Order: sequence, then C-alpha cells, then structure tokens
Amino acid sequence: MSFEAFPQQLETERLRLRVWEPSDAEDYRGLWAERDPRSVRRIDDDGRPTVEEIRGWLVKNPLAAEPGLGLLPIVRRNECDLIGYCGLTVGRGSFEEPEIAYELAQRAHGFGYATEAGKAVVEAAAATGRRRLWATVRDWNAASFRVLEKLGFHDSGRVTEDPQRGNTIWMTCDLETRNA
Repeated sequence: MSFEAFPQQLETERLRLRVWEPSDAEDYRGLWAERDPRSVRRIDDDGRPTVEEIRGWLVKNPLAAEPGLGLLPIVRRNECDLIGYCGLTVGRGSFEEPEIAYELAQRAHGFGYATEAGKAVVEAAAATGRRRLWATVRDWNAASFRVLEKLGFHDSGRVTEDPQRGNTIWMTCDLETRNA
C-alpha cells in the first residue's frame, strides 16, 4: 500500500512543526537531560550524547529515518522557541501503522501544546491514507495518557511488562472512525 507523503511542516494556531536544523541541537539535548529517570534514553554518566553528537544526527536527519515519516520540532510561533517535537515514527509500530511520538520541555507542560501538535500530526497522518496509529506509554505517564485520549486514542489491551521502568501500555487510534 502506498501513502501520501507526511508533511515536512505543519502549522497550528500557536505552533509550527518544521524540519530539524543543526541549531536545534542544544534544545534537543535539553529534552534528554529533563527526561524522567525511568526513561531509557537519557544523558549518560559520560555526558553523552553531547550537543555536537546531536548536531551531527540532525545534519544527517535520523529523526526522519523512514521516508514519509519523521519527528518534527515544535516551535511556538510567537516566541520562536523550540519546545519539543511531535511526529510519526516506526517505533514499535510499522510504516503502515506508525507510532505517534512527542516530547515537550518541562517549561512547556500544562499549556495544551502536546495536544495541539498531536492533533496536527494525527490529521496529517489521516491525510496520508493511513488507517491506524499507535502510541506506547509507560504506565506512570498520566499526562501522556490525557493527551492521547484527547487525540482519540484508546487502550488496545496490549501491555509490555517492565517492572524496572514501568509497563508499556499500547494505545491505538482508528483514523477511519475517529471523525466519523
């Protein structure tokens, strides 16, 4: 099955999602530094990844590893500051049924930005012709569950157990019936 291309830029009332730029490296590393200690990807004891390592990734753009997918940085339109990212990735899903992923800087929590960016990504995903999206969330991440519910996701009943980091709950969104 072929799909329309996922947009390289999305705009909402308050946000612009765009392609990564090398100058985003410091802000992106800042997201890693703020992550919950139970998260798998954090700054390690050697201080890695460094800003320069991340800048190298952004130049190669591994955040859009699959053609037609990708994680887009979220920039507040009025402030022109990068506050996180949102987009589609294979993750634990597939190219046909990708996973939505998002992360916001702590300073941007509680303002509805994740929901606003997520809505734009879900609508863009539906416009590509995809029928379903996935999201995986640690059982302790109440804020992400609230965002996903607002976006039309529901618990699929699938759980990946991890007693050390918290179980992963698989959420799904049927794009065909979401707006029906």
